[in-house]
Amino acid sequence: MPGPASIVRIFFGFIAFAIATALFFCAALLLFPWRHVRIKLCNVYGKSVGYTVTRLAGATPIVRHRERIRDNFPAIYVANHTSTLDVFLSIWLCPVGGCGIAKKQITKVPFFGQLYLLSGHLLIDRADRARAIGAVDEAVQLVKKYRLGIWIMPEGTRSRDGRLQPFKPGFVHLAVATGLPVVPIVFHGLHRTWQKGSLDLNRIDVPIDVLPAIETTSWTTKTARAHAEFVHDVVAAALSEDQRPLVVGEGT
Repeated sequence: MPGPASIVRIFFGFIAFAIATALFFCAALLLFPWRHVRIKLCNVYGKSVGYTVTRLAGATPIVRHRERIRDNFPAIYVANHTSTLDVFLSIWLCPVGGCGIAKKQITKVPFFGQLYLLSGHLLIDRADRARAIGAVDEAVQLVKKYRLGIWIMPEGTRSRDGRLQPFKPGFVHLAVATGLPVVPIVFHGLHRTWQKGSLDLNRIDVPIDVLPAIETTSWTTKTARAHAEFVHDVVAAALSEDQRPLVVGEGT
């Protein structure tokens, strides 16, 4: 059971989250004809809500080389995923003009899911290959038309133990089609703040590294998995030992 302090922080975090989401939902409705404006409006939403929820959860983000996010815009920002708070930190860090890509299940999250559906940011159905490919094509067109960036967590699902999982190569196809560089974002230790399946919140500092941009102009779709593995290895090298992938035979 979560402690009293965690319950209080969750309560106030949910109230702030719900009020802000409702207000931005109304604003997004008024901007319905202009998808790129709705995307940017919800980037502004993320700047306030993402940071507020993270701090109420007891996490203090410490961002190293944050200037690389803006200096390389537009880019494909690739982040690891170990906690619910990754999502809130991502929408806080994502630059205005950055388009998120999330699984369709996010629409089931109260308040946030409905705003995400209206926001113009992209949804992907990994269970339906044809729709997933269509989502990639849609992202490419949006990026080219409105000069947007993309924020994605290519593990596809949250890690239970904090260790980095394999990257799905979808972001490589986006990079090849758009010519955008890849900027890796590394979240450290978030799995120790809000663990999967738990409501208990631990107060910790959360270092976040924005790594140097990776040029993608020589990438091809034929070698997509190799490029995905390369970026995966770059992120893994920046993580502490307890978050790196286990090698075959290790930990058994």
